[in-house]
Order: sequence, then C-alpha cells, then structure tokens
Amino acid sequence: MRMYASVIVDIAHSNIDKAFSYEVPEDMNVVGGHRVLVPFGAGNRQTEGFVVSVSDKPPQDGTRLKSIIRTLEPYPVLLEDQIKLAKWIHKSYHCLFVDALRLMIPAQLRGGRVHEKTVRTVEINKAMTPDEIRAMLLTKSGKVRSRLQSEVIELLMRVGSEMSTADIQGFVPGSAGAIKSLIDKGILTEHGRVVFRSPFRYEAKTEDTPTLTSAQQHALDTICGGIEQGGGVFLLHGVTGSGKTEVYMSAISRAIEDGGSAIVLVPEISLTPQTVNRFRSRFGDNVAVLHSRLSSGERYDEWRRIRLGYVKVVVGARSALFAPTENLRAVIIDEEHEPSYQSEITPRYNSVEAAVKRCALTGATLVLGSATPSLFDYYRAKRGRFTLIEMPERISNIPMPRVEIADMRAEFMNGNTSIFSNALYDSLNKCLKNGEQAILFVNRRGYSTFVSCRGCGYVFSCGECDVSMTYHKSENLLKCHYCGRSEPLGDVCPQCGKPYIKYFGIGTQQVEEQFAKYFPGYKSLRMDMDTTSVKNAHENILGAFERHEADVLIGTQMVAKGLDIPNVTLVGVIAADAMLHIPDFRSCERTFQLVTQVAGRAGRKEKQGTVIVQTYSPGHPAIQFASEHDYKGFYEYEIAQRRAALFPPYSIFIRALFCSSDEQSLEMISQRYEEGVREVIEEVLRTHGGDVRELLLALASPAPVKKRQGLFRYQVLIKTVRTKNTSAVINAVYDYTDAHRCAELAALEVNPTDMF
Repeated sequence: MRMYASVIVDIAHSNIDKAFSYEVPEDMNVVGGHRVLVPFGAGNRQTEGFVVSVSDKPPQDGTRLKSIIRTLEPYPVLLEDQIKLAKWIHKSYHCLFVDALRLMIPAQLRGGRVHEKTVRTVEINKAMTPDEIRAMLLTKSGKVRSRLQSEVIELLMRVGSEMSTADIQGFVPGSAGAIKSLIDKGILTEHGRVVFRSPFRYEAKTEDTPTLTSAQQHALDTICGGIEQGGGVFLLHGVTGSGKTEVYMSAISRAIEDGGSAIVLVPEISLTPQTVNRFRSRFGDNVAVLHSRLSSGERYDEWRRIRLGYVKVVVGARSALFAPTENLRAVIIDEEHEPSYQSEITPRYNSVEAAVKRCALTGATLVLGSATPSLFDYYRAKRGRFTLIEMPERISNIPMPRVEIADMRAEFMNGNTSIFSNALYDSLNKCLKNGEQAILFVNRRGYSTFVSCRGCGYVFSCGECDVSMTYHKSENLLKCHYCGRSEPLGDVCPQCGKPYIKYFGIGTQQVEEQFAKYFPGYKSLRMDMDTTSVKNAHENILGAFERHEADVLIGTQMVAKGLDIPNVTLVGVIAADAMLHIPDFRSCERTFQLVTQVAGRAGRKEKQGTVIVQTYSPGHPAIQFASEHDYKGFYEYEIAQRRAALFPPYSIFIRALFCSSDEQSLEMISQRYEEGVREVIEEVLRTHGGDVRELLLALASPAPVKKRQGLFRYQVLIKTVRTKNTSAVINAVYDYTDAHRCAELAALEVNPTDMF
C-alpha cells in the first residue's frame, strides 16, 4: 500500500511553517516521529525534517509528490505524545512548529553533529587453542619472542572476553605495537563496540529506604492515588526539611513497579549533582540526567539511553521535561516556584504549564513541590484546580531554624560599617568554634554592585547596555552582567579626572574578602556564576563543602535552595533587600521565597539552626513572614495586595518587546503597535459581550533597561482584568502580532518573569 508522510522541514522560517506531503518509498518503513532526509525547494536540496504523521490517503490537491530519500535514525526519535506536545507549544506560545519539535531532541543530533561512540576492541581468535597461541609466541628454542605480546595474551586469557585496546594499554603500558602485531598474525580479532558516554563521575552509593513519617505517607498515598487513576496535578507544600524528596522517590518507585517511567525537574544545575546522587542511590543505573552542562556526546548518549528504554527515571533541568520517556507515569517539578522554569528564549514556554499538558496527554501524574509555592499555583490549588497536600513539619519534629532580624540601620547608627552585623559576627564566631558550617547568601556576584565617583557623581556604566557595571576585584575589572563586556577600572574618574572612586553595594567577592579578614584561619568557598562556569564546578564545590574542606559557603541563589548538608547550623542573609524594591509586582513574593528557602538550609538534622537576616527594611511583611516561616500568612497578605491592585492572578500582563539600533524608529514602531493592539482588544471585548474597561493598560514606553547589548529596547505593556474573555484577548493579541510582525519584535510574553 502506498503511504504518504506529513513532514515539517527543519528550517526555521515563518513562510514554511507548515507540513509538506511526501511519498514514502515502498521499501521504506516510516512512522510518525522519524527524522528523514527529503528533497526540498526548487533545487531539491537535501533537507532534514520531522515526520509528524503518516497516512494511506494522498493529498486532495493532486500535486505530484516527491519521495523521502531516507530515514536518519533506525527508530523514530519522537514519541506520539511529544509530537502532540510540540503542536500544543506551537499553538499556545505562537512559535514555529519546528522550534517546538527541536525542543524534543538533542541539538547536536540535527545536522549529524554528534554520533555514537565506538571503541576499538580485540579478543583472542576463537578458532585457535591456547596451546597454538602460546606456540606462536615462542621461538624454536622456547624463548618468548615478545614480552609485551605475551602479556597481552595472558591478560585476555584471564579476562576471558573482549577488551578495548585502551584498557589493554592501561594494564600493559606500551603495548599498542604488540596488539597490532597480534592482529596481523591472526591471533587477535578486531571489533568495534558502541559505548555510552557517562556523565557520572562516581558509582552510585546504595542507601536504605527510610521509614516514612505519617505526613509523608499521607502525601505518598494521595499522589499514588493519582498514579493509579491515571492523572491529576498535586501541589505538595512542605516546609524545608519535611522530606519532600523521599515522597518523590517513593512515588516514582510505585510508578516503576507499574511498568512506568518518571521525569524529575530541578531548577538549578547546581542542584542536579546532589539530586542525581540521591536518585541513583535509590534507582542505580536506572537514572539518566539531562542538562546544559553535559558535553554534546554525554547529552546525546543520555538521550539515547532514555529513548531506547534503558532507564526509567530522568533527572534534569527545564529541558528534561521533553525527554523521550515511554509510558510516562509521573512528572515531578521540585522548587516549582522558581522563575528558571520559564524559558527566556523561543519558544518561551512555561515548564509547569507544559508539564500539565504532557501529563494530560500521557495520563501521568504531575507533582509540584515547594516550601514556598508560587502564589499563582497556590491560588489555583486553593480554588480546586490542583490538589493541595500539606507537610507542615520537619522530619522527626526537628525544629525550624531560629530566625533573627538584624536592623542594618541601627548597626550603622551604632558605628558598625562592616558588612557583618554584630549578631551575624557573633553567630559565625560561635558556629566556627563549634566545628560547624555556615552558608552566607548574597544575591549579587562580583565585589560591588556599582562604582561611582564621589566628586561628580559619575556612575561607571556599560556602553552597550543601560545598566551600571559590577566591579570584580580579583580581576580588577568592571563587568556587565547583561552582555558580558568587561573593561579595566582606572584610578581616576573618566568624567572629571579626580581620584574619588568609590565602590557601592555588596557582592560575593567582597563577602569572601571580608570573611577572610574577620575570621582568619577558616576557609570559605564561593559559588556564583564566576566560579561555576567550568564543567563539574557545582559538584566539586558542593562536594568539598559536604566533606568539610571549607567552613563557609558563600553564594548567590545557587545556595538558596535544595541543599541538604547536615553540619550547616548557621545561615546569614547578607542583604535581604536586594530584590525587595525592584519595579516588579513579584518582588515581595520573590524576597519572601528567597529568604525562606535559604533559611531552610540551616539545622537540617539534630542540631538547632540559626538564621540571621540583615535588612534595612526590618518591618516589611515579606521579611517578617519569612522570619516566622509563615507561608500562609504571607499568602493571605500578598493575595489581598494583588486583589486591591488588580495584579496577577486577578489580571494578566502581556509584554511586547521591540529592539533596534535606531531608537527613533523603535519609538514609532512601539507607538503604532500600541494603537493597533488597543483597538483589537477593545473590539474583541465588545464582540464577546465584555466591557472595554477590562483593558486596564496599554502603554508604549522605553523598557526599564533601555539599552542592552548595543540595542535600544522599547515595550508595549498591556494589562487586562482576568475574566471569561481573557483567552480571547490573548489570542487576539497574538493574531495581531503575527499579522503585523516586524524584524524589531524581540518577544511577546504573557506574565513575563522578567519585566526589565
């Protein structure tokens, strides 16, 4: 029977964002999910593509079809649910279909940039007896012809199986020539064996399965009910140290027992080594890991292990959601409140929403876990959209850490100009003398937030971005954390020529320097973007800290969540105000989450934990509720503030961002877009029986960061009340944008995580 395939060619262009029909040769087996090579365009250029469906019915227009040239892999790289998920992403986030499909595979698979790894192996010729072989290695007088050849043969006889030539040379140094001679004589036969490149540096340590607490058991039973019934979304709200990870692993065990598989997402690559080690201790080699720090070969091989069904558990960052896991029964999103689950590049998908859809397509159960759930997801759980599970106490009734707020205003007035308050200094001193460890959290890398001249007020700013540059003392460089530009810091002001250079603000490097000054003899480690840029850096730093090779870990958000280090009894939040006063409606929520999460790193075992929160706003509700570990109190306060101001979840923001080197034309483009989209929204509201006053705001203006990487940035910010008409309004904005798309449009997002 003649078959026809619908193919999305692997070219990202809006003019060809559709499926093309191709004839399947009779001797070729092609199914949905295969990657294929097809002739495309007037010149029939050989082009890669994705088969999204196969049918025995030809196109109705009677067009003469070209034939598929060949399949690129012997198996379909995409599962049926992945193709459906890509279609949903394509529609929901108004991206190209091919961009959504590309999410599902390793990038290096396209264009044949990565291949299976084959190692050269040899074994003893099975047609020869040991006596025949030994005879060939001896002279007529009975002496050994070649010591190295004899050692190679003896090694292979002991092992009793084939070995790679690299391994043989490890046991018998300098044996490369001997191996070649043995092959030439016919004593050894040569083969090639495909191997998987492993990202794991150590063997997994087996751990006993602990007995669950009553709260953990209740959570597990509730989640397993969803697994057995084939679906459901559960919001697991458990305080730090309540044992959420053990619930995850027990639920996954149940899914595997039923013949299923599971995906676990973590928000930070820094959390991946610790999380993977815990899951490997339970599931052994049945675990694969996916994240951006893997080499191309490692990522490809981990993807292949998953696709070929060799593993049942996938752990990784955001992209692991699209792993080709068959019979998916559970998806876990740990620290679900983290903004890193929102993609900042096309397609600009939200991992939680995409996970909800994938679970709906596969009948899998979704678990969203956090000690500080996103306000929006908690709101949905309270309204019955998700099933809420509470774990309000730590395991074994270990008390929550004692939190003390240090008023830095009073410290300054009392003459303390150090970055350490008296309370933090005394607590650090006590902690270190007791042989315990501490974490110091500061949400800014570098040495100083900005550098200014006290003579004329000049601020050293990036010439490509509309932001101040951060001083990195170890390199004596000013760096832009937006575009990466760096330049040396001179001794005088470039504007007035006076030597009145002053550093303002606090970064991780300065905390590191001050710690060494005030606590000589004790060692610290720094964990930020600067120290974790090389492969395995996260694992090396955390491993050294866990082994108590350092007394203090100084870091940014990387150290604020997920870490479980028993000997840490003190956490110091150096500047709790860092995110509190930025112009974003989520600043209060994110401050509460950060302070609560980093506080939860203290006192995880039997030792009482202490947290010192340094702030210039000690009375702010976010600080107060965090100090009391009171999520519900904070939620009630913040949701009332949102309701009064008509902020999400009671409204939505839509942001269209435009970028260009020509500021004047950019201003005109954004104003024209604002006028057009306002008319469209008002028309849609009238058509659907709504009130035009549901449109609260449509404003064209420069973006808060007006220039970035040499380009000017303007935005149109739209705010509408969330009603039954919201979906129609969003679709209308997307449709208008598609119809008036221009080169200057950089992004269109609903409730963007970054308002800058």
